[in-house]
Amino acid sequence: MARIQPAQFPEHPESDEPGRGRGRKAMRYAVPVAVAGVAAATISLVPALADTGSPSLPTLTAEQLLTKIAASDTQTVSGSVKVSTDLGLPDVLSGGAASSLFGGAASAAGPSGKDGKGSAAAPQAQLTQLLAGSHTLHVAADGPDRQKVSIIEPTAEYSLIHNGTEVWGYDSGSNEAYHATAPADAKGGADSKARPQDFPATPQAAAQQVLKAADGTASVTVDGTARVAGHSAYQLLVTPQHADKTTVGAIRIAVDSKTGVPLKFTLSPKGGGKAIVDIGFTKVSFGKPSASTFTFTPPKGTKVTEAGKESDAVTKGQKGFDGVAGLPGFDGVNGTGHTSGAEPTVIGKGWDSIAVIKSPGGLPSGAEKNAHGKGGGDAQSLLNSFGQHVTGDFGSGTVFHTRLVNALLTDKGTLYVGAVTQSALTDAANAAK
Repeated sequence: MARIQPAQFPEHPESDEPGRGRGRKAMRYAVPVAVAGVAAATISLVPALADTGSPSLPTLTAEQLLTKIAASDTQTVSGSVKVSTDLGLPDVLSGGAASSLFGGAASAAGPSGKDGKGSAAAPQAQLTQLLAGSHTLHVAADGPDRQKVSIIEPTAEYSLIHNGTEVWGYDSGSNEAYHATAPADAKGGADSKARPQDFPATPQAAAQQVLKAADGTASVTVDGTARVAGHSAYQLLVTPQHADKTTVGAIRIAVDSKTGVPLKFTLSPKGGGKAIVDIGFTKVSFGKPSASTFTFTPPKGTKVTEAGKESDAVTKGQKGFDGVAGLPGFDGVNGTGHTSGAEPTVIGKGWDSIAVIKSPGGLPSGAEKNAHGKGGGDAQSLLNSFGQHVTGDFGSGTVFHTRLVNALLTDKGTLYVGAVTQSALTDAANAAK
């Protein structure tokens, strides 16, 4: 079993292309935000239902396997992915309530369109369902400008399609469509913030986020082989190092032996037990998908909502955590509403990092909460129903637990969040008082 300790990840040979290069400043956000997002905001894909048996493959060191992943030039893929997420959220959040909390008050109906009304086909309204339970996805990609992700349910299907400068979301259950157009002069055809890639829907996307976040902070080993979706694969084991506060135990990535493409992604908690996130292909092909896969014309009678200029999460991306937008006083945190929100700051290093997000005006109380509107009150009620009240040198606040991400919302309106323990959050808040 080959070991690299700590891990140093080779840079992608095409990292100077538009959308590929990312500075170290952005990397600091990866552990508390992106890695957590693999399980929470993107939320990710379930057991790959790996085939039985361990194929005999040539021995590779961890460094050789990492290089193989980075050097992979596979641009096309299609197949079925099974998604399973077990964050340990309360049962009350297993349905539409999750959209209200994690997507903000407006997210239950989706981001606003030009007419100010929400859409059931908007990504925020649909993707939060991946926060809990098991789901089947169909995915397809043809380079950086064409991707499609479909969530398949027994009685309906939701598709998110990116084709050049066009982004469409379509919900067959409600027969509603959501449409966004990126600037014509955007690099790579469409603004990177308009792409569905912000929601990791394949093992490749999840693996990329984690490996970048783990650069220099983890022990990496090649831990045997496996068969996934009919393909022979090496198993890469990533274990956080020098991180006594993180909730992440280990991450296992199955890598296709021929193409270097990740086929399965499993994130396990430090305390052991069932995996928090399992992502994997059940069927996969690396052939070029048909061009018609990425074309979409709304069926007759479909209600189409055009993206708004100020509140659309697809075209503007997420500056913070969408969920706090549903709370009074946090309208501007994620770039929505009329208040200018601040970018998160990060304290700590590596896996122990904590993102800090400050409310533009603090949390209102009493009549202000009631006057804020029904949506904010719903989100506030949800928080109160499963949060734990805590006190410290910072004052008082509420801690919200999952099996991976924990968050502390102080009464002064500061949010501390990361894949760390509760004590790490309160210690950070006490130090910043």
